[in-house]
Amino acid sequence: MPLSESGPREDAEPVTGTLPAAVFWDMDGTLVDTEPYWINAEHAIVEEAGGVWSDEYAHQLVGNDLMVSAEFIRDNSPVALEPLEIIDELLRRVIAQVSDHVPWRPGAVELLTALRESGVPNALVTMSWRSLADAVVTALPEETFAAVVTGDEVEHGKPHPEPYLAAARALGVTVGDCIAIEDSPTGVRSAVSAGVPTLAVPHVVPVPSMAGAVQVPSLRGLEPRDLRALFDGATRRPGSPGPRRLG
Repeated sequence: MPLSESGPREDAEPVTGTLPAAVFWDMDGTLVDTEPYWINAEHAIVEEAGGVWSDEYAHQLVGNDLMVSAEFIRDNSPVALEPLEIIDELLRRVIAQVSDHVPWRPGAVELLTALRESGVPNALVTMSWRSLADAVVTALPEETFAAVVTGDEVEHGKPHPEPYLAAARALGVTVGDCIAIEDSPTGVRSAVSAGVPTLAVPHVVPVPSMAGAVQVPSLRGLEPRDLRALFDGATRRPGSPGPRRLG
């Protein structure tokens, strides 16, 4: 079921120098905890073909372009399907699980809502394909995302910078004035290489320290002003919790 609609508050803050021009959200593992859904689907597809899939293999695919993941599955298992057929099977299984329950990551919906109410546009930048992205987006209030970039709509997937550059073009913003939120090394590399200051929230796999990225353990308790404060020392809203850097 969609979350309840929440229009802009009367005291919503305009976009100022203390707020990012836009926030780019990764989906799987960042906005929603769907990585276990993907891993379960991978295990099922390989095991149905008579093979054995390992979590080590599964973790190598976190954040990847789906075509890259499908080719990896084909090359490292007895699955005889073509890559596009593997993608269709993965998506079918994951969408079925999302349709039953959308597993939001802690603090993600709250921050997403606060950004929207503050007038900061959000873009979804995911390597999942449009069919799965739509299943997640429709569980949120309308117009939560001003733009959606999916893996089947770009020529080069993450870690290439194209997905984030496409999101910036769609919103008409300068990448350096925005912030990306990611959970995987692949996603962080994509955003950083596009020139977007990146907030890394490691989840299923660890994220190594990278120039241009700051790590926090969770999005829980973060407010819009906290995002810029992590990178440029902007003043946080009085009483808001201070994000903790890791590493």
